[in-house]
Amino acid sequence: MLILFLATFCGIGCSLTAVDNLGQIGESLGYPTKTISTFLSLVSIWNYFGRVFAGFVSEIILLNYKIRRPLIMSLALFLSATGDLLIAFPLPGSVYVSSLLIGFAFGAQLTLLFTIISELFGLKYYSTLFNCGQLASPLGSYILSVQIVGRLYDREAMKQLAHKGMNRSMVIFCDFSWYEYFWCFCYIDIGSQET
Repeated sequence: MLILFLATFCGIGCSLTAVDNLGQIGESLGYPTKTISTFLSLVSIWNYFGRVFAGFVSEIILLNYKIRRPLIMSLALFLSATGDLLIAFPLPGSVYVSSLLIGFAFGAQLTLLFTIISELFGLKYYSTLFNCGQLASPLGSYILSVQIVGRLYDREAMKQLAHKGMNRSMVIFCDFSWYEYFWCFCYIDIGSQET
């Protein structure tokens, strides 16, 4: 359960952090407000498709090809890491693809988490384990989004303000260095799913 908790903590935490900061990312890359709304809509639409895919396609893959669901969750983590890489090293239009990948992976991870818990541990203590698995999502989001990304953003904003000789102001900037850490988190999780 600890490995599954860690995978959920890092995987869903990275995805939620990306979704939470998608507006700021689009703004710092110079996209208009309408386009930023499109990014958020793409995340929501592909989140739905990820949930549906993880629900019935993972069952088909399990029955026909004997591929276990933790391996499918590794694939979802790989998609999330790829989306984080596209944000960390932006190309023109890569935020569209990134929001698609992160939304799909986020939906797939949420669905697969509870299915994996029931398959690995049975239904006797399912409600307790369900809540432990559910706890990883907000905990990962809080630590990665608020504690890590928030502090990195504040530090970079203060550097820019000091460079301009200002005390404080609205800074339209997004430090993409934190995405370099996030794709590392996702790749570490992929390795932990193989055990």
